[in-house]
Amino acid sequence: MMELSRWKVLIVALATALGLLFTLPNLLPAGALAALPGFLPRQTLHLGLDLQGGSSLLLEVDTNALMTERLTNMLEDVRTNLTSEQIPFTDLGQVNGGIQVRITNPSQIPAAQNVLRRALGTPLPGAAGGQEITIATQPDQRLRIAFVPEAFKAEAAKAVEQSIEIVRRRIDQLGTKEPDITRQGTNRIFIQVPGESDPERLKNIIGQTAKLTFQMVDESASPADVQAGRIPPGDELLPSADEVAPAYVLRKRSLVDGTMLTNAQAAFDSQTGQPEVEFRLNGVGSRRFGEVTTQNLNKRFAIVLDKKVISAPVIQTPITGGSGRISGHFTPQSANDLAVLLRAGALPTRLVVQEQRTVGAELGADAVKAGTVSAVVGLAATVVFMIAIYGFLFGGVSIIGLVVNGLMIIGIMSFTQATLTLPGIAGLILTLAVAVDANVLIYERMRDELRAGRSLIASMDAGFARAMATIMDANITHLLSALILFQFGSGPVKGFAWTLSIGVLTTVFSAVLVSQVLLGWWFRAARPKILPIA
Repeated sequence: MMELSRWKVLIVALATALGLLFTLPNLLPAGALAALPGFLPRQTLHLGLDLQGGSSLLLEVDTNALMTERLTNMLEDVRTNLTSEQIPFTDLGQVNGGIQVRITNPSQIPAAQNVLRRALGTPLPGAAGGQEITIATQPDQRLRIAFVPEAFKAEAAKAVEQSIEIVRRRIDQLGTKEPDITRQGTNRIFIQVPGESDPERLKNIIGQTAKLTFQMVDESASPADVQAGRIPPGDELLPSADEVAPAYVLRKRSLVDGTMLTNAQAAFDSQTGQPEVEFRLNGVGSRRFGEVTTQNLNKRFAIVLDKKVISAPVIQTPITGGSGRISGHFTPQSANDLAVLLRAGALPTRLVVQEQRTVGAELGADAVKAGTVSAVVGLAATVVFMIAIYGFLFGGVSIIGLVVNGLMIIGIMSFTQATLTLPGIAGLILTLAVAVDANVLIYERMRDELRAGRSLIASMDAGFARAMATIMDANITHLLSALILFQFGSGPVKGFAWTLSIGVLTTVFSAVLVSQVLLGWWFRAARPKILPIA
């Protein structure tokens, strides 16, 4: 074990050099870091919310709104399919979480059931032969159409997963680094965004559904009917933000929507200089947009965002190129925010803010200072203990291994772009504090071998060889515990577990291999007759 092999020296030298190289960017000011040659690493540790400040949100996916939207869509599908098959009906509406409709002609009830089952009967995932809806007959020639509970549970779970992905894309497009987005329970999402100084803007960007639709304005609806609340079937009254009219009566069915967008960018009108949003549609969207604008010349075409009309321009010429512009009362920031929302995609349903917290940068700076002081105090106490017990030579070897250990931990975390949190600092301090345990085991084993009458070189060799089983057992146990914490813990616990996991691996390397190489050099150069720790 004490043989000074060349491969051991090379591995120790390489690990130390890489640790120093990847740790160095964290110690340099921004100007010096930018001036580094391109081939040198520039990755630095990302500080978590508790260290650099920022915002955190706890959001809840509104599954009730999701159900209401699904029922609204199904109601329109029922209306469309019964009308197209010329099956007369009345009293179509939502009743007790389902759709109810009265078929005027009793003899057409079986035909109506077949039409609706064929049009609405989507297969239920995971259930052979099962369908998402049930169609039941009721008294007075009525049919009830409802989702089966399993279908809605699957839809709600899918909505939560989609919301997490869309929220992540929105935050990424804001340029924020290392957001922590995790699912809590069945329908909640916890978000931490370090460094975000404007939590209200973050909340608006994340929480806005951003469902974009293009719908025709129904100009046949008279103002008197609208004022009296008599909205034609198949229409809806939506408020306006264009200052041309307070509200518009629109056809509910949209032929083009935001899912067909391929890109959206903030821009400025070349004539007025006003901010606006340019968009481009995919192939299907381009074709539908061209058909709609060709068939509805000189009619109003409303651009609707989250059930609010942004603008309702008159179609003057067919738009067949698959691109267009959304104009309105935008500021440069609001135009950019809308472009971000459209590029990231619409949420399947709205998110409700359950909790909002903001951590100031000053608190984060205080935490960093406290963590640094703790690390320095812990390291100093370790240095004093090791030198007092094992002397300057063997104690100094342990401290050099400890420094290499710290460099490797910071270097690996910088290379992997890990986020350092306050619990992570606790994990780092704990790792450094217990890192010398391996050296203590090795040194005490050497003492035992010397007391047993073995030679100096045999005692040193046995110290490393026979302590290795205990060192590996202890560190494997620590590593398994850290992995369990990382797998099942929340954000702060994950930060602690990740730092601890890296520390376990580097501790075994530095305490055993680094110490072995340094003591091997000393033994070869000094040829001692006794060990300083004897």
